[in-house]
Amino acid sequence: MSDPNPDIIPLLNKELSLKLSEKLAMNELEQQLTDHINHLINTDFEKLIYYLYRIDVHEAKMKQLLAQQGGENAAQLIARLIIDRQLQKIKSRAEHRSNTIDDEGAERW
Repeated sequence: MSDPNPDIIPLLNKELSLKLSEKLAMNELEQQLTDHINHLINTDFEKLIYYLYRIDVHEAKMKQLLAQQGGENAAQLIARLIIDRQLQKIKSRAEHRSNTIDDEGAERW
C-alpha cells in the first residue's frame, strides 16, 4: 500500500494523543490506528466517542457503515473513517491556503 499524506500522521498524533511513527505506510497506519481504537472500545469507550466528536467523524455515516458491514471489524471501519476525515481536513486546508494565496491582491476585511 502507498505512503500516507505526510500531514496525516502528525495530525492523528495530535488529535488522538498518539505517538505514531511518521514513516508508516498506509496499511501500517490503518493497523496501528485500528489497534488503538480496539483498545479504546475495550477500555475507554467515552474517550473514543470524544475523539470521534473532536475529529468530526459523521455519526450517521459511521452508524450506517457499521450496520452495512456487520461482520467487519468495527475498529477497522472506524479507523478508516478517521483517516478519511483527516484527509478531507488536510485537503480542505490546502485548498483554503491556495485560495488565500490567490486572493493576496484582493481587498481584505
